[in-house]
Amino acid sequence: MKILRTQRKAIHGHTLLLTIVICGLIGFLLVAYLGLVKSQNIATMRSQSWNATIPVIEAGIEDGLTHVNSRLTNDLTGEGWEKQGSIWVTKRSIGSSYYTVTISNWVVGCPTNHPVIESRGYVPSPVTVASVNGPVFAAAIVSPSTPPKVARGIRVLTTTFALFSKGLVAKGLIDLAGNNVESDSYDSRYTNSSTGGRYDVSKRRANGSIATNSGITNSLNVANASIYGKVSTGPGGSISIGPQGAVGDTAWVDSHSHHGQVQSGYFADDMNVDFAAVTLPGGATSYTTPPGPGIVGLTNYDYLIGDGKYRLGSLTLGSGPYKTMMVTGQASLYITGPNPVSISGQGSIIIAPGGSLTLYVNSTSTDIGGQGVVNQNASALAFTYYGMSNNTSVAIGGNGTFVGTLYAPNADLTLKGGGNSDEDFSGAAIAKTVTIRGHYKFHYDEALAFMGPPKGYVVTRWDEMSPQDVAAGPSF
Repeated sequence: MKILRTQRKAIHGHTLLLTIVICGLIGFLLVAYLGLVKSQNIATMRSQSWNATIPVIEAGIEDGLTHVNSRLTNDLTGEGWEKQGSIWVTKRSIGSSYYTVTISNWVVGCPTNHPVIESRGYVPSPVTVASVNGPVFAAAIVSPSTPPKVARGIRVLTTTFALFSKGLVAKGLIDLAGNNVESDSYDSRYTNSSTGGRYDVSKRRANGSIATNSGITNSLNVANASIYGKVSTGPGGSISIGPQGAVGDTAWVDSHSHHGQVQSGYFADDMNVDFAAVTLPGGATSYTTPPGPGIVGLTNYDYLIGDGKYRLGSLTLGSGPYKTMMVTGQASLYITGPNPVSISGQGSIIIAPGGSLTLYVNSTSTDIGGQGVVNQNASALAFTYYGMSNNTSVAIGGNGTFVGTLYAPNADLTLKGGGNSDEDFSGAAIAKTVTIRGHYKFHYDEALAFMGPPKGYVVTRWDEMSPQDVAAGPSF
């Protein structure tokens, strides 16, 4: 059979056309694939740069928090921070990246305000990413710098965390092995939970919280104590409780059927706080005045203290020529040490109505017995004891009552005696370890969580900043 030439030409033409179409499709697919790979590559690099801003931003937030916490009542200028208008700003480099931080809503001398910290992180961006118009992520921008950088920002809101947010706190072991030991609470701000601002057993509340940072087994020995409130240890820690002990709310503790038990929800092992060293506000050189004798009414006092900052090398009341100290003003007293502080016999520190005393002790030990500290004010804030770095032992005993606060992070605190009063220790205490002996009662003033000295600022809210807010950062 013969095949005509015209038929052969037609077949060749169709084959050529089909080849051209297939090649075109392959080329189109290759171009599309390369475009997809490019987009994915840009997105991946942008994502890596975007995520890399997080540790830079967090470093800036930590910088801001550390700065406000180290200068709770002071101006923020200094240590690399400068003031621009009504805000304080800083800029610090981390390798080829850097962050800028601003602090606003800061009022000098007002530690109860709520500073706002804005941290902007800048990390190097590949040129191919920087050349793309428009950010891949809504909260990130490419700054017009050389070399270009991906920028992102976080705004945090803060609030103050009270130093005495719990009643009785220790770094290490707590031993409540006295007889009939109790811990409960009152609130000096309200008449239904205090009488004249003082503890009243008929109005007791169950927020007498006790906590230790220790995470070891039996780091808190409840023994046979009655704890009207919650107890907590460090992560992994546990408590021990005797057959007559109880931890819980008022009804639970008062019920004899619950002896030897902890109410559900009243134990946690989530305690994890820092205990900062005590420093003298204004420095030691600002405490220069030695207190001298004086007369109030018709009574002679060995030491009479009014307003101001005072200094003593040692303090012994009751067992020598000096018996009493009277405080009539808003006073701070620095005991330089190293000789022990001792109050015994007829010795006492009396804080007159309207007066207050902040006692900074750098002595190795303190023993408050005798008539003790007679706080004639209802508020525990009228007497504050700060144990400094050398203060490793504090004992409070006798039959007198203690109305005040104590912060001695390096000291072993011993509470002893009591038994004749339902008002042995009213306020709050923080120490290295705590031991309670005798018939001791501990009453936490809940008002201290709102009115007491601040421990520092903590973050209450994080918000991603918009690209516009990131771009509107401070100038340097």
